[in-house]
Amino acid sequence: MTIPDLPDVAGYSLDGETYTIESDENRDLCESLGVAPDPEGKAHPIYYYIATQVAMGETVAGLCNVCAFDIEDGPMMGGSNPSFNAPLMVGEPYQVRGQIDSIVRKESRKLGIMDIMTYTLHLDRLNGERMCSATNSWIFPRGQKNED
Repeated sequence: MTIPDLPDVAGYSLDGETYTIESDENRDLCESLGVAPDPEGKAHPIYYYIATQVAMGETVAGLCNVCAFDIEDGPMMGGSNPSFNAPLMVGEPYQVRGQIDSIVRKESRKLGIMDIMTYTLHLDRLNGERMCSATNSWIFPRGQKNED
């Protein structure tokens, strides 16, 4: 197996579409988690992840491709770190903005060579006000070192 060179993807735009958290979607999600929907219209906080992933400017397969990784090889989520400026609300459209921050190559005893890609996505009101941000990392296992 030949491990590709580390792709130069820092700064790649992930600006995407608008996403509206629908009341019935939020209600169904809350019910599945055993919590009551907020009576004041606050969406469940997990929408920071759902909305940004669904409406970012790349599909999961497309994002893997940008990073020279075949989705069939099994990307793994490394982590997600959200920060909120205000609660997300049902019925309000949010614009997804973001970019790939970095990709670094490391070696692991279990996985061998792996690339760790970090990207940040934001949910902004249509007036530009930032409601939340999430910095996520994905791990792309590349296999063992190339034998020269």
